[in-house]
Amino acid sequence: MAISLKDISRNALKPPRIIIYGPEGIGKTTLCKNTESPVFIQTEDGLVDENIPAFPIAKTLSDVLDALESLGTEQHDYKTVVIESLDWLEPLIWKSTCDRIKVGSIEAPGYGKGYVEADKEWRLFVDYVNGIRDAGMMVIMTAHAAITRVEDPIHPPYDTYTFKLHKRAVGIIKEFADVIGFCNLKTYIQTEDVGFSEKRNRAVSTGERVAHFVASPAYTAKTRYTMPDVLPMDWQEIRKYLP
Repeated sequence: MAISLKDISRNALKPPRIIIYGPEGIGKTTLCKNTESPVFIQTEDGLVDENIPAFPIAKTLSDVLDALESLGTEQHDYKTVVIESLDWLEPLIWKSTCDRIKVGSIEAPGYGKGYVEADKEWRLFVDYVNGIRDAGMMVIMTAHAAITRVEDPIHPPYDTYTFKLHKRAVGIIKEFADVIGFCNLKTYIQTEDVGFSEKRNRAVSTGERVAHFVASPAYTAKTRYTMPDVLPMDWQEIRKYLP
């Protein structure tokens, strides 16, 4: 059947798929606990609040997918699913990949072929996340930050913050997320005179915790919505800019 003008429609507004990442102890879990009616899918033992609903800590990728499937098929009042964290999910994905291709280690196939195979498990996970989103739940995934080297064809190499994941996984996750927030302490650089005409730069923190949502060479960030570059790590402030 031929496509015509009558087939034009407007996209339905769906809840966002969000990644919140940053250094350890910055407050990612606390931020997520303050979202609307959250339930946690844990891949690490980092949720200490006994009042927050959570599935048992996942030991396999299937545990994570089963939890997502149950949220998409069973009756409940949860509005937000928090997957904590992606970097602890990655070893589960590698184990699933190794079992599928029958090797003992993700490195065993050599030449990075194991990580290429793991793309299939990552994309399966993404499909489940998209299914939950289509069912009307907001999805938030947390990750720890790592500093990586960027080889830029135009500029000299530089360091940047991104997710603590293999570079292939970073590419897949960045592509499908609607919002990526890099969380860190608000800092400024103070230049000090140390004598003999020498100066030293020192990072000084205000103690304020902020989230960055606009991409920068210094960190991975992203938003498909109209959002400020920086917002306080306060869910009510961030929520104002999300559909």
